[in-house]
Amino acid sequence: MKTKSREQRERMLGYFFILPAVIYMLVFIGYPIVYNWIISFQDVTATTLASSARDFVGFDNYKAVFADSTFQKALLHTFIYTVGCLVIQFSLGFLFAMFFAKKFTVSKPIRGFIVISWMLPVTVTALVFKFMFAEGNGIINTILMNLHIIKEPIGWLLNGSTAMWGLIIANSWVGIPFNMLLLTTGLNNIPADVYEAASIDGASGLQKFRKITLPLLKPTIMSVLILGFVLTFKVFDLVYVMTGGGPVDATEVLSTYSYKLSFQLFHFGEGSAVANVLFVCLFIVALIYLKTISKDEVI
Repeated sequence: MKTKSREQRERMLGYFFILPAVIYMLVFIGYPIVYNWIISFQDVTATTLASSARDFVGFDNYKAVFADSTFQKALLHTFIYTVGCLVIQFSLGFLFAMFFAKKFTVSKPIRGFIVISWMLPVTVTALVFKFMFAEGNGIINTILMNLHIIKEPIGWLLNGSTAMWGLIIANSWVGIPFNMLLLTTGLNNIPADVYEAASIDGASGLQKFRKITLPLLKPTIMSVLILGFVLTFKVFDLVYVMTGGGPVDATEVLSTYSYKLSFQLFHFGEGSAVANVLFVCLFIVALIYLKTISKDEVI
C-alpha cells in the first residue's frame, strides 16, 4: 500500500510540474487556434470584431478565398518559395556537414562563423539583404557592374521575375547553418567502426556514402527536411520586410496575404480562412513525417 501511494504521489508531482506548460499551451496556442477556426466561419469585419453579433456564413469565407486569384498565387508562391529554399539550403548544408565532419584544426572557428547568420534575427537579415539588392546603391549591383556582367543597376526586389529569387537566397543564407548543424550531429553519431569494416571489405568512398551514410542518416535527413519545410512554409517576417508581398503580388505568400486580409482590408473571416489553409498544410506534413518515422521504427 505504501508503495502504491508513493507512486501516486510521484505521479501527481509529475502532473504538477507539467501543469504550467499545459496552461501555457492552452492559453497561448490552443485558444488562438480554436478562435481562429471559429471566426473563419463568421462574417467578421472591423465593425463586428468586438461584437458578439456576428453572422454565421459557413464555408463562404473559404469559397471566397479559393476563388480569389491572389490567394491562388499566394499558395503557389508559398510552395515555390519553400521548395526553392529547401533545395538550396539542404544541398549546401549537407556539403558543409560532410566537410566539417572531417575534423581539422580550424573547423570549429569556421563553423562558428557560419552559424552567425542563423543566430541573427530574421528582420535584421531581411534588412541586410534588402539593402544588398537595392537598385541604387546595392552591393549586388555594384559588384556585377564592376565585373561588367550588367550595364545598369537592376531592381532585384522591384522586378516580379527576380524578387522571389532574392527572398529564396536570403532565407537560404539563414537556413544553411541550421541544416549543417543538424546533419553534422547525425554524421558524428554514425559509428566509425562501420566505415572501417567497409574499408576492409574494399568499399569505395561512393559505396560507403550510398550504403552507410545515407541509410544511417535517413532519420536526421527526414527531421531536417520536415523542420525546414515548416519553418520556411510559414514565413512572414522575411517576406514582409523585404518585399511586403510585392511587386504586384509577385512574392505574396499565405502568411502575408492572411495579414493583409485581416489587418489592412479588415476581412478577418477570410484572413482566418487563409491562415487555416496554412495550418492544414503544415498539419498534413507533420502527419506524413510521423507516419514515416513510425515505419522506420517498425523496420
